[in-house]
Amino acid sequence: MKYLFNIFLLSVACFTFKSCNTATPETYFDQAVLNSNMLVGFATNGFSRQLDAPSSKLEPSTGKTLAVSRKELIEEKVKWVEESFAKINDLAETPDTKEMLQSSKALYEYVLPVYKTEYMQLAGLYDEGAAQDKIDASLKALNDKYSKGFNERYDKLISIGKGYAAKHSIKVNWGVGG
Repeated sequence: MKYLFNIFLLSVACFTFKSCNTATPETYFDQAVLNSNMLVGFATNGFSRQLDAPSSKLEPSTGKTLAVSRKELIEEKVKWVEESFAKINDLAETPDTKEMLQSSKALYEYVLPVYKTEYMQLAGLYDEGAAQDKIDASLKALNDKYSKGFNERYDKLISIGKGYAAKHSIKVNWGVGG
């Protein structure tokens, strides 16, 4: 009997701890909607400009400035997308957040495999010094294949996010025409 009572107390404690750990509406919004802005440029010329002129990094041992390889650029993007996606997956789905979280997850599930495959292959073309016409053709094919699907998912998420923000009085500057 004491064993059952201890299990009951443990269950109540776990339930209480979990319910106290519920994220705020702002946290849900920030993770599910606001962070998606870092995906803007996917399958467009915006991201290809980053690939055309990658940033530099400082080599700690020599102090020299080195160009970041396109592969490193994509690896960092994949790392960020995976971390952001994990944070979204860690949020408890509620009736109020279900549609927003599912929409956000759909967006991340759409872009992540493309970054890991096609964008990584494209990075290889850049880093190997492939002919510009081959790079351009690969970029065009990638944009043609994924731009529409990305925009549909992104626009849906932003629309849901606007409603969620309004409902919870979250102040957001939606930019021009927002």
